[in-house]
Amino acid sequence: DATFWKKILQIFIQSKNQKEFCNLLIGIIVNGFNANGGFVYLLDKKRGLLKLFASFNAYPDLIEKLSFPVNEGLTGWIVRTGETLVFEKACYRDDRFKLIDKLAEESYEAYLGAPLKNNSDILGAISIKKIKPYKWKEKEINLFQEICNYCGQIISKFQELDEKERKIQMYDSLSQISTTIISDRYLQEILNLIVSITAEAIGSKICSIMLIDEKKQELEIKASQSLSPAYLNKPNLKIGESVSGRAVLEKKPIAVLDVTKDADYQYPEIAKKEGLVSLLAVPMMIKGKVIGVINSYTDYPHQFTEEEIEVMMAVAAQAAIAIENTRLMEEKISIQEALESRKLIEKAKGILMKEKGISEEEAYAMLRKQSMDKRKSLKEIAEAIILAKEI
Repeated sequence: DATFWKKILQIFIQSKNQKEFCNLLIGIIVNGFNANGGFVYLLDKKRGLLKLFASFNAYPDLIEKLSFPVNEGLTGWIVRTGETLVFEKACYRDDRFKLIDKLAEESYEAYLGAPLKNNSDILGAISIKKIKPYKWKEKEINLFQEICNYCGQIISKFQELDEKERKIQMYDSLSQISTTIISDRYLQEILNLIVSITAEAIGSKICSIMLIDEKKQELEIKASQSLSPAYLNKPNLKIGESVSGRAVLEKKPIAVLDVTKDADYQYPEIAKKEGLVSLLAVPMMIKGKVIGVINSYTDYPHQFTEEEIEVMMAVAAQAAIAIENTRLMEEKISIQEALESRKLIEKAKGILMKEKGISEEEAYAMLRKQSMDKRKSLKEIAEAIILAKEI
């Protein structure tokens, strides 16, 4: 017993995160109990799934990829009930057993599994198995339960650290967006960066920005990190329609637990096809005027926290500033280019008037005709005339 606790303490000290800890832990447990294999499953409470987090002697390629509903299998039963499960032989014949195609679990006979607990909170389960039938001693079962309880507390600490790191990442993302705002990038590039950074920070399945077409009074998708044609090609929304349209009309964030069941949501079939469930829509405003909306979708039922909503509101506010600043810059550049073009056209008209002895109206008509015949802009025709004169 003392050797077990010493080893567990050592790996706790040396592990950087829960993944590293679980990988080392399962090896110690399997070897210590002379088992042939073992698994650590952690509970994804948001999605209601058990995910394979570590294994010993089997399936390294499936770690963090294999998952199944918490209401299935022996492991699911352990997590649901919080009880230990013991089989001397033929564990695969139990009614609760679920054969997973990717795992050759029928090769095991004896089974010992217990929940990972942090007080009353169940985080997952550990199971060990033997190829041959084996009668587990009471001392072994008690020790196994104690190890699972103790390691549940350690994993909970790691998860708290992970959550703190996630929050730090969220605020780092706001800093990245601030840097993007003051950059000299074009509008579309800025929008693409904002949705990518936001999706990663919030953990969105899809993050998108929709801007208002003032003439049509519609919301149009302008940026998304999603590559799905079905989502990107959705028809525009009228202001006030669907969840995003309501967020714009009401000038406040709107959260929906399940868009596939929401009466106001316009495209539930697309949501089902893309695996979209919860939605947070936050209006983007500048000086009290709404210019668009930023949407964050999850692929599982999720109650958005006050902190998540506040972060999204901060992103929306910064995105609105970026859009407005970029539009003003583009308008300034457009005006400057128009003035420059006008100067060139006036100069070219003067050259034609002098060389051909024609009026200003005739010179302008000649420029327009050349522009249409050669399919060039007036500016390009004017530049050619000026260049020819200078040569």
